[in-house]
Amino acid sequence: MDFDFNLILVPITIGLGVIWLLDKLTLKQRKTRGRGEESLLVRWAYDFFPVLAIVLVVRSFLIEPFNIPSSSMVPTLYTGDFIAVNKYAYGVRLPLTYNKVLDTGEPEHGDVAVFRYPENPSIYYIKRVIGLPGDTVSYKDGILAINDVPVETQPLDFVADTELTSQLYLPGQTSTGEVLSEEDAAAMGQQEEGGAQYFQETQGDNEHLVRYLGNTNSAQYAPFLQQQAPEVVSSAGTEWRISVPEKQYFVMGDNRDRSADGRFWGFVPDDNLAGKAVYIWMHKPPGLNLPTFERNGTID
Repeated sequence: MDFDFNLILVPITIGLGVIWLLDKLTLKQRKTRGRGEESLLVRWAYDFFPVLAIVLVVRSFLIEPFNIPSSSMVPTLYTGDFIAVNKYAYGVRLPLTYNKVLDTGEPEHGDVAVFRYPENPSIYYIKRVIGLPGDTVSYKDGILAINDVPVETQPLDFVADTELTSQLYLPGQTSTGEVLSEEDAAAMGQQEEGGAQYFQETQGDNEHLVRYLGNTNSAQYAPFLQQQAPEVVSSAGTEWRISVPEKQYFVMGDNRDRSADGRFWGFVPDDNLAGKAVYIWMHKPPGLNLPTFERNGTID
């Protein structure tokens, strides 16, 4: 989710809109020469501006599609899922400037939120909202708590789809320089799944699955947690406690031990919120594979 299509859509739409308006008011090429006899730019303005304007309004203020590029939200979302994001759930914002012009709502515990990555706002991230402004979020002895109230968590016998499990790692070069073939990547995913444990969490009205990897603890070296006071963060990262500042949110991935989330880089400012993920409308396996619609459905 590393590209904002509005960076292209907005300038083109504005440019064609200006040309369309100029022709309506002064140039009048379509009126005097007739349809199809205008200059190329004027013709493009009439042909494409209305369509692009509608697309811009829908994407900026109503619904925007995103593609999931990683496994940080497994089992809720898998690499290759195409999702629809409600752009007005957390306020109506102007494209490119992201200024909020209308307050329509705020995140709730358990929402799956899309936001601009605080350390690089040109990149979009998707995580689950764990802590709201003013909350205290803690983790101890395997128990996640909000304001010292444990999040309702139940172990679950969940069998992941084998085809989706084989997509946990993508073929190609890894961060360590290792090159994975398609077969190696699928084998790594299936091997990892053998140690996975699933739980059902309930946060407010949201019930969802989370995934842990047994002895693997991604929070062990989480920089943000390690920056907190020693008395509230253990050296192993298995016990921590943080307070969420006003107008900011604390988020985590559902794939708890394979998610670079707020434990690593901190909080999400309200200004960075982009919308609420609400629906999976397509899944495209990696490589030369046709898309499928078997995963279509609302996002818990």
